[in-house]
Amino acid sequence: MTADQPTNGDAVTGVGMRDGAKTVLPILVGVIPFGFIIGLTAVQTGLGLAGAVIFSVVIYAGAAQLAALNLLGVGASLPVVVGTALVINVRFLLYSASLAPHLAEQSRRRRLLAAYLLTDQAYAVSLVRFRERLDPRSRWRFYLGAGVAMWVTWQLSTVAGALGGGTVPASVPLGFAVPLAFLALLVPNVTDRPTVAAAVVSGVVAVVAAPLSGAALPVAAVSGVAAGAALALSSGRS
Repeated sequence: MTADQPTNGDAVTGVGMRDGAKTVLPILVGVIPFGFIIGLTAVQTGLGLAGAVIFSVVIYAGAAQLAALNLLGVGASLPVVVGTALVINVRFLLYSASLAPHLAEQSRRRRLLAAYLLTDQAYAVSLVRFRERLDPRSRWRFYLGAGVAMWVTWQLSTVAGALGGGTVPASVPLGFAVPLAFLALLVPNVTDRPTVAAAVVSGVVAVVAAPLSGAALPVAAVSGVAAGAALALSSGRS
C-alpha cells in the first residue's frame, strides 16, 4: 500500500459530492466568463447554438476548445485543429498519472467517467483534498461532486455565451477571465519549495516558448514538473 492510500484505521470518511461541489464553487466564478467566451466564439465561427453545445459536450476541454475554434475560424485544416488540441491537452496525461493512485480502487466505468470529467479545476481541488487521506469512497464522491459541478457550470456558460454573446459590449474584458481562472488553481497548490520552483519555471518557460503556439503549454508543464521533481529529490537527499 502506498503513502497515498490510507488504511482503514486512519482514513477520513463521510466526505460527499456536496463537499466537492462546495470546494470548487469559488473557482467557478472565473470559469463562467471562460465558458461564455467559448459559446460566443463557437457562434461567431459558424457552429450555431446546437453546434456550440455539441462541440462543448463532446470535447469539453476549455483551452483546447478555444484554440480549435480560433483555428476553425481562420480556415485551418482539420489535422491542424486536431493536432493543436491534442498538444494543448497533453497536460491531462500528467493529471491522470497524479490522480491514478487515488482512484485506482474504483471500477473501470467510474474511472472512464473520471477521465471525461477531468479538468484543471477538478484536478486542483481534488489533489488538495486527497492529501487529507480520504477513504476510497469519499475520494470518489468528492471528485465526482467537483467534476459534475464544473461540467454543469461550463455547459450552461457555453449556452449563455452562444445565446447572448452579441449583447456584451466590446469594452467588457471577458478574455481576462481566462488567466484569472488558472491563477485561482495555482495559488492553493504552491505550498513548498518544489511547487514554487515548478510554478516559477513553468511560468518563465511559457513566456519564452510563446512563439511555439500550441506547444508552449506542454513544454512549460514538463519543464515545471522536472524542476519541482529535481528540487524535491535534492531536498530529500540533503
